This record gives sequence, structure tokens and C-alpha cells, in this order.
Amino acid sequence: MRPRIAIANVALSAALTAGCSVGTAPEHQATPTPTPTGTAMSRLAAVELPPPLALPPDPLSVSSQQVTYTREGRTLRTLVWAPDRPGHYPAVLFSHGLNGTPEEFAPLLKGWAQAGFVVIAPAYPNTTRGAPSFDVYDVLNQPADASFVLGRVLAGPIGQRIDAKRLAAAGHSAGAITTVGLFTVGRDPRLRAGVILAGSGLGVGTDFSGTPAALFFVHGDADPLVSYASGKATYNDVPWAKAMLTIPGGNHDDPYLNPDSPSFQTVADSTLQFLRLELYGDQAARSAFKPSADLDSHL
Repeated sequence: MRPRIAIANVALSAALTAGCSVGTAPEHQATPTPTPTGTAMSRLAAVELPPPLALPPDPLSVSSQQVTYTREGRTLRTLVWAPDRPGHYPAVLFSHGLNGTPEEFAPLLKGWAQAGFVVIAPAYPNTTRGAPSFDVYDVLNQPADASFVLGRVLAGPIGQRIDAKRLAAAGHSAGAITTVGLFTVGRDPRLRAGVILAGSGLGVGTDFSGTPAALFFVHGDADPLVSYASGKATYNDVPWAKAMLTIPGGNHDDPYLNPDSPSFQTVADSTLQFLRLELYGDQAARSAFKPSADLDSHL
């Protein structure tokens, strides 16, 4: 892992050291990727949806619990939100950003759980808030942490509530880089979909591999920490079914962390529709991904 870190360290430090601090930048016009036509479209690998699974008719009551795992001396405190109603549910593995915690994403993650998903959110040992040995470059070890946590959850009591054939990963900022890594250098073959919030392929590359998986990118075009251009460049390299939502004037944190932000509900709704499409096989959710000025979609 060290050679890869040496290549990426300067850029990681400059782009992400501020972690989840809210930043502002002048608004500028988004330039969504043009919709491919003809042979360009045919190069994108289709992703087969799972058999349709009945959606919960109403928001479900949700409970959370904390479990802790250890991988090679790395302590991984993990929060899990799950519906209280008995059943087998799709699951989403969520990764926080630098100096972040799973708890601060509760408004978004609890909403996914209320819609019928088990949400698994580890706190990474060297990038979470209050980490005794904070290390920005340790992001590059996190895809392996994430896969380990997913495996432990599936093998334990919580796993009895999860449909192991309906798994996705999601993350914000450095956690989004972690998530990209789960489809590139640390490809986890169990994952069939991913949500990249204000992220890029920095450090983990864009050599997407394995069975095609649908990926949904969300990025503010005024993000001062992880540039919109870097997120879009990573999106452009995805060879599979994909979509990218541009948040006009969106900064690095508000669309994902601040329920009072007008863009937060946009992100909550669009990510939920994506997860319903890719994990529940809900064809009705596809209507939310008609291309527009702010949405490039090839799902």
C-alpha cells in the first residue's frame, strides 16, 4: 500500500485535510457530461437488476446498534441502522469522510433504513473524529476495512436480517474515495451498486473491475475541497451503467449533512430512488433518472 500512498499523498492532503468542514465557493455553471450516443453508449456495460422485491408500504420504525470489530489491530466501531419489522432487507455499507463520524450522517442514513435498508457505517480508526493517530493517507487502507466489516456483519446476527445478494456501498468525501476503491483496487464482488457523494478516484484510481455495478455520483459544482472536475473525471471513467447528479452551487457538506439545506432533500430523494432501483429492482424508480440539465444518466 505504501507505493500507492506515495503517489497520492500530496493531492490527498491538499484536497481532504479539511475533512467535513463546511466550505463555500463562488457558484459556477455546471457542465454535465453529454449523453453518449451510438457506439459510445454501447460501451457502457449494462447492470442486471435483481428480481423485484416488494417495497415497504410506509416508512418503517428503525433501531440502531453499535458493534466493534478488529482487523489486524485496527478497531472498527460500527453503527448499524435496521428496520424493526422482521424481514430480509438489502444493505448499504456507508463510509464517512475525514474527521467525520457515522453519527453525523444519521439524518440521511436513518432515512434509507426507514425505507427498508440495513445501513452499516464503520468509523475508520485513523480518519474518524478524535482518532488518536489521525492519518489522511490511511484512507487508502479503508476499502479493505469496509469489506472486512461487511463480511463480519453478514456472518453475525445482523446478517440474518440482510439479503446478501442485494448489497451496495456509499460514502462521502474520503469515504466516497473509499467507496470508489471498493470497485477498483479493492473490488468487493458482493457489491452490485455504489453511491459516490462528493468523491473521486484520488489514490484508488479508476480501474473499475469485476462484474458491472451501477454507480451514482452526486457532486456540488462549488465544492471547494473535492473539486467537481475531479468527481466528474472519475464518473467519466466508469464503464458501467451510471448517473451523475450535479448540485448547482452545492458545497462539500450541506447537501449530505444539513437537513436544513434545500439540496439535502434532493440528495436524500435521489439516492433513495437509486437504491430502490438497484437493490429492490423497482423499475418505477427509473423515472427519477431521466436526463436533465443537472442529471446525466445512463442507468
